[in-house]
Amino acid sequence: MSYIDQYLNEVNHTLQRLSQDQIAQIIHILRQARSERRQIFLIGNGGSAATASHFANDLIKSTVAAGKPRMKVIPLTDNIPTMLAYANDCGYETIFAEPLDALAAPGDVLVAFSGSGRSPNVLRALDLARQRGLTSIGFTGRDGGQMPERCDVCLIVPCQPMEQIEDIHVVLAHLIYSAIRDDAEV
Repeated sequence: MSYIDQYLNEVNHTLQRLSQDQIAQIIHILRQARSERRQIFLIGNGGSAATASHFANDLIKSTVAAGKPRMKVIPLTDNIPTMLAYANDCGYETIFAEPLDALAAPGDVLVAFSGSGRSPNVLRALDLARQRGLTSIGFTGRDGGQMPERCDVCLIVPCQPMEQIEDIHVVLAHLIYSAIRDDAEV
């Protein structure tokens, strides 16, 4: 078997093991946030930050539909001056929690991406979300780290290689926004 075959087979096998019920739950939460005009915040580090930004773009632009409210999505990963100010003055673990504390209201949604489930800044934002009455969605990998107990729904990608976890997070983001866009039955 070639390296290419092996990699693609591993990703496909992991995709087949995901909980479709959890994916449907996430779609339901985001649809409800849309209909209730709630804000959806997205966070992540590194490749997960790129996924959060990409997902925000898809949710904001690609779900626009006549007769439906637009989605209110804020990627906290994209305001670099604010992130750096908090990192410099208050510590890196505060870069998402502090802006979230300023912007979020009870009933809003936090979507957190962390391949390891152990990023202190992501965990701190999830803790704040719970304290403030937000619904929290987690996308993680491996064993889930410390995210599952902090999330209302936590989708764990059950594999070890970070690149495959991140690949699958992007696939899930595309699946979720397209189900919302197409008003698909899940």
